[in-house]
Amino acid sequence: MWTNIHARVHQKLKDSLILPQKSNILVAVSGGQDSLCLSKLLLDLQPKWGWKIAIAHCDHGWSSDVGIADHVEKAASNWGVTFYLKVAESMKETEANAREWRYQSLVEIAEENQFSEVVTGHTLSDRSETLLYNLIRGAGSNGLGALTWKRPLTNKINLVRPLLKVSRQETLTFCRQFNLPIWEDVANTNLKYARNRIRQELLPYLKENFNPNVETNLSQTSEVLKAESDYLEGEANKIFLVAFDANNSRLNRDVLKSVHLALQRRVIRKFLAKVMVTKPNFEQIEETVNLINAPRKSRTSSFPSNIMLEVVENYILKKQLIK
Repeated sequence: MWTNIHARVHQKLKDSLILPQKSNILVAVSGGQDSLCLSKLLLDLQPKWGWKIAIAHCDHGWSSDVGIADHVEKAASNWGVTFYLKVAESMKETEANAREWRYQSLVEIAEENQFSEVVTGHTLSDRSETLLYNLIRGAGSNGLGALTWKRPLTNKINLVRPLLKVSRQETLTFCRQFNLPIWEDVANTNLKYARNRIRQELLPYLKENFNPNVETNLSQTSEVLKAESDYLEGEANKIFLVAFDANNSRLNRDVLKSVHLALQRRVIRKFLAKVMVTKPNFEQIEETVNLINAPRKSRTSSFPSNIMLEVVENYILKKQLIK
């Protein structure tokens, strides 16, 4: 059966070429509705694209994960698809740890078995949740547009997300239409995880009280921010190459004086990433931006690792403070 979602995903793949023909594809399957919908779609589209498809599951080893791996393996077997499994050992139960370990595990499976594309079932709904999550954490436009259609995991392996214009409600309807065996992961109902609170409490509130199309609008905003951020980052890279003196850990102020504040901030962030051991925060970036037009011998406050920045002639220079 050829559904509207089949047609939309097929057309997106034709327009964007994010999953080239005859690619070796490793599909990350959690057992939930999104990844099952993705697997079914790719298998249905396989004859048109000539892909080699396999399924991978990452078992965190938590009590809530018991039974999921067997469930996913059975689905893979029913589809006649090769199944790969990674099981974590004594992993701390945090979102960040789990996400990092999953991507590392998927890369290992892909490298060991010559898969060039790792494909995940992230949806339009995930994209809107990620924007809200990163906005609350204080991320800039890079973070607000973080969930992209395709990005490199290594120099030979790509991460691809073909469902970013499909909502979670649509994947549920699709799974029910094709009687796909959805595993209801109890971890997804645990409100100690911020993303679950956004999904189950914040977004429903916004839909009911502000805009029923909030997920679509936030996802579209993320798409726009990603494109604009990529452009600004490319321009900032060009400026940084001219302004930064790596031998002396200094930045040429004259190069920065004539450029827009948006680019000054990005160049300063790159500079601070070179001279600091910790990731720069907004206050540190702003304090350094102020040095671009400050009088000579102006200084920042003390930064981590006992350093500060000072204006010396036409440069912003790193200075190591004596304890």
